[in-house]
Amino acid sequence: MAILRLENGTEYQNIADITRELASLNIQLNYWTVGENSELKRLLAQDSLNEDEKEQVLQALDGYFEELQQTAGYQSRDLVVLHPGIPNLDDSMAKFASIHTHADDEVRYIIDGEAVFGFVRPDGSQVELTVQPEEYINVPARTEHWFYLTPKRRVKAVRYFISTEGWVPEYTARAIRIFQATA
Repeated sequence: MAILRLENGTEYQNIADITRELASLNIQLNYWTVGENSELKRLLAQDSLNEDEKEQVLQALDGYFEELQQTAGYQSRDLVVLHPGIPNLDDSMAKFASIHTHADDEVRYIIDGEAVFGFVRPDGSQVELTVQPEEYINVPARTEHWFYLTPKRRVKAVRYFISTEGWVPEYTARAIRIFQATA
């Protein structure tokens, strides 16, 4: 279940409350089940996956991809697998821990683990959203945000792209006033 934290310490776990608080950013947050496929669940329980296993996971979840292709024009997808055993994990994650935007939507379907997206709202306030398994998030292009792993330091996420060129981070000069990465 997603958890939204406001600057004043208020937390929301109800999807209606979270949706209301994020409405000014047009962020989509949905629940998508991974289903009951035992092979998929076995793969999701592993820390790391080889390329063939990643492709098995993607194919098992391709119903969502096909829907996004038809409704929103998404062209490709991949699977990101992050865990404490990855060499230089902190260095890899550091480039997303500063406030940035993208030319394209940032779309993630968290299928294992959890991560945090921070956002700058139009009024300048900042919030953080912890996204957990079976949650889909679409962060619209040009939305000021940051990203980090929770202390569990583990996430598997399907990324959906219209164009991968639009996903390069463009850093803003804005500082994160609250919530610093604790991962």
